[in-house]
Amino acid sequence: MVRKYSDLYLDARKALLPGEGQQRAGLLARELLCAASGKTQEEILVRRDQYAPSDVCEKMADFTARALAGEPLAYILEEWDFYGMTLYVNRDVLIPRDDTCAVTELAMKKALYLDQDPRILDLCTGSGCIGLAIARKVKDARVTLADISREALAVAKRNAAAMKLTGRVSCIQANALQAPSAFLGTFDLIVSNPPYVRSGDMANLQPSVRDFEPSLALDGGADGLDFYRSIASRYGRALKPGGWLCFEFGMGQGDEVCAILEENGYEIVERKTDFNEIERAVLAQKRREEENHGNEESCICCLLYTSPSP
Repeated sequence: MVRKYSDLYLDARKALLPGEGQQRAGLLARELLCAASGKTQEEILVRRDQYAPSDVCEKMADFTARALAGEPLAYILEEWDFYGMTLYVNRDVLIPRDDTCAVTELAMKKALYLDQDPRILDLCTGSGCIGLAIARKVKDARVTLADISREALAVAKRNAAAMKLTGRVSCIQANALQAPSAFLGTFDLIVSNPPYVRSGDMANLQPSVRDFEPSLALDGGADGLDFYRSIASRYGRALKPGGWLCFEFGMGQGDEVCAILEENGYEIVERKTDFNEIERAVLAQKRREEENHGNEESCICCLLYTSPSP
């Protein structure tokens, strides 16, 4: 049934009110109507007494039903803002969160002071939010977005194209739980927001996360640390000597993640909190074992080939 724009808004607001409260229900109703109609809030306000086309009415009914079922707004709108970017998202990727700004800023700060044309790997990239934010800020960086999910990589590739970054940003399938292919080459910096929810906690997540966001991007194994152990132990070969590894982690996991890094030959350089003063990220540097080993060999050679004193 064809309805006025004002009625579409009021109907949605009324339906959402019991579960969202007055202010939130109004905000959601406006966002949904803008998405359904393809118009700005100002345009809808001007047309509030006009009848909306039937396809807009149908789309608005569908969007409202999805919101009532608990589907996150980002998936309904198919976009979300992160670090000054409007990213395409769908249910194949996690919704970028403010928590992830901590690891993004930590990695970005380091990337700005790397040598010219640094190579950066965003592992477990999802939507590509971290790597793309770095590529936008660090103008000479060559960024690789990597994920095991082909569907997630399609989202990341779409976002890179939308931001006209495909000249410096590439997408490749990679499994963070396996050794990296030699095809990847070596990087100055690897940044990762890997799955870190304990398997036993998956069922207790908020319904909007548990029922809609991809479990592949959430489940970090029995203790939530499987990906940290794997990346720290396996991906060192994909780092240049003295290269950098930057992780996001879950609340309260900082000490365990840092211990894993130290056990695998990394030196902890900085730990960072998010906007809520909750520790969320760490930057570590790979120790230059190769150089030390080379020095030892040189010393041995000197001993072997130096003639004894008369």
